[in-house]
Amino acid sequence: MSDFAIDVRDVTKTYFLGKDVRVDALRGVSFTIARGEYVAIMGPSGSGKSTLMNMLGCLDRPSTGSYRLDGIDVSTLGDDALAAIRLKKLGFIFQGFNLLARTSATKNVGLPLFYAGLSTKRRNELANARLTEVGLGDRLGHKPNELSGGQQQRVAIARALVNDPAVLLADEPTGNLDSETSEEIMALFSDLNAAGRTIIMVTHDEEVASHAKRVIRVKDGRIVEDTGAG
Repeated sequence: MSDFAIDVRDVTKTYFLGKDVRVDALRGVSFTIARGEYVAIMGPSGSGKSTLMNMLGCLDRPSTGSYRLDGIDVSTLGDDALAAIRLKKLGFIFQGFNLLARTSATKNVGLPLFYAGLSTKRRNELANARLTEVGLGDRLGHKPNELSGGQQQRVAIARALVNDPAVLLADEPTGNLDSETSEEIMALFSDLNAAGRTIIMVTHDEEVASHAKRVIRVKDGRIVEDTGAG
């Protein structure tokens, strides 16, 4: 098995808008992320960081180059295979939480396990264990509207963890939270990383990025700084 959770080699991504407009969103990007790293990806609007995040999340494929996720070359996989890899290898955390409104914390967290085919009993056991891990063992039956913003994001983090993914991908995870709650969520991320979790976080916030141990900066489709390179 590869030592790298993420191995990106000479990746480009080109979009064509109509017949005449070509957009080179990524222009020869290469980097590796070892298992257990905590990395922030930063860049201005239009820099390519969202395209890169979609690539890492197996939501899109490179135009050229290769991408290995947990040792698996996903560059040329079809849609069904990509969906299976996403379910098994990745945990997603979003700015907007993306929770089901009329559903308990336990059932929200267990949803990926439903798609993985686990029994209701096993789903609930694993979901409750993850909720306890993120400090919500006393909120298992609560619905999102009965939880604070920080608690909702903890539910989302528990859901991202429930499949024991190779990589956690967080997209502006504190974007909807106040500064005090943001600090609590960042402390939780640090605890998860200390426990061995690989975390990749896209953020525009320098203070949030400062919690990561490595920062990759993207501009005009290229990496212009990598504090972990070399």
